[in-house]
Amino acid sequence: MYGQALPIDNTRLAAMTAEARLRAIARLRAAGLRPTRQRTALAALLLGDGRDRHVSAEILHDAARHEGAQVSLATVYNTLRAFCQAGLLKEITVDGHRSYFDTRLDDHPHFYWEEEGRLTDAPKEQLRIERLPDIPPGMEVAKVDVVVRLRRA
Repeated sequence: MYGQALPIDNTRLAAMTAEARLRAIARLRAAGLRPTRQRTALAALLLGDGRDRHVSAEILHDAARHEGAQVSLATVYNTLRAFCQAGLLKEITVDGHRSYFDTRLDDHPHFYWEEEGRLTDAPKEQLRIERLPDIPPGMEVAKVDVVVRLRRA
């Protein structure tokens, strides 16, 4: 199986241990974010063990509630956006209404498994983009996201 599987249950997110919280606080401060109680809880789940993962806001919300954190889904969305702006996460949009948040920050492609609704890393070394189309005058390429959508043949 390619890449890191999308956490389907809470056990795939980091445990909210004291060590994970300390690591999360350090990452938040390094990114210039104030480590509020809610940010610290969410960062501990996402970043506390240093593993790469892809999560949706709903999965993170469920995991936080399971760990006893009092956090609304709206707060989870706002916090994820703040983490992205601070450079802690990257948002990957797989269609117009479904986003995942990636803790791996380097440029790399993804597989989106349509039938399972999960996002995984695809082998970066196998991707070849030889040329982009000419862009309109006065514009620059901000980023290129590669999401390969998969379904059973």
